[in-house]
Amino acid sequence: MDKTIRIGTRDSELALWQAHTVEKKLKDLGYKTEIIAVKSQGDIILDKPLYELGITGIFTKTLDIAMINGQVDIAVHSMKDVPTALPIGIVQAAVLERANTLDILVYKGNLDFLEGKGTIATGSLRRQAQWWNKYPNHTVVDLRGNVNTRMQKLEENDWNGAVFAAAGLERINLKPILSPALSKGEGENKSFSYINLDWMIPAPAQGAMLVVAMGNDNYTLDALSQLNHIETEICTYIERQFLKTLEGGCTAPIGALAKYNEDEDSIHFQGVLFAIDGKVKIEVDKVVDISEWKKLGFYAAQEILENGGAELMTEIKNNLKK
Repeated sequence: MDKTIRIGTRDSELALWQAHTVEKKLKDLGYKTEIIAVKSQGDIILDKPLYELGITGIFTKTLDIAMINGQVDIAVHSMKDVPTALPIGIVQAAVLERANTLDILVYKGNLDFLEGKGTIATGSLRRQAQWWNKYPNHTVVDLRGNVNTRMQKLEENDWNGAVFAAAGLERINLKPILSPALSKGEGENKSFSYINLDWMIPAPAQGAMLVVAMGNDNYTLDALSQLNHIETEICTYIERQFLKTLEGGCTAPIGALAKYNEDEDSIHFQGVLFAIDGKVKIEVDKVVDISEWKKLGFYAAQEILENGGAELMTEIKNNLKK
């Protein structure tokens, strides 16, 4: 079979970078590909309502529809944006090797504001809650849009800084220089500096790219299986299982990070649930043998729920409904 694999992507710079990365990997294996940038198609009428297909992801819905309608064969996503339950008929086909998992603070001027009053921008409840937990006297303002738009908004407003995923900025060469107070760094963006927020637990699957395909497309599934990175697949599975067990969507203040230790053949897992205002923090931190990975996320989430997390999740959901 000599099939051209149609790669669906949103048309932002970061989404296109991710699609071209997958395209190159497939071409290197000898496959024919075509990139199709898919615009919003909210007016498409399907045989079934979206909710019956389980389509929930705000960043993935358009591509899900395009795949189900047969317009594209695969879709490439930042894995942290993908709901833990995929739509009916769509399957996880490959998880690429993970990039940087850290969140970073991109800031203007100097860092004196960290010791007093400051204004930080983020559209993430997880980042907001963790920031307020560490800096309760700061103001956090909403910041949305793709990476380029958010950087532009930071430039135009009088905020002290904004929180970004390091991987996204690195992929499209927007990462500023490292804080001069720490060490010298490289980067194209000279208007800002950044520091690593190594105390902030990232979103589940942050830094990983996911490729999805239709479950009945054996040719494409076979091609994509060759791109899969098993260590990243295992670690992101644990994190997303943790998220799913807590019943948190993309909006809940939940962080999770699993790391494989090759020397000890073990997994180090950190999971956290915050109140929206950052005043309550429930965390779990454990190291287990690699043989226990399949249920690690579930058991870690159960530990959180039993230690006050169930009540906190109910409170978060009620607050988000207001």
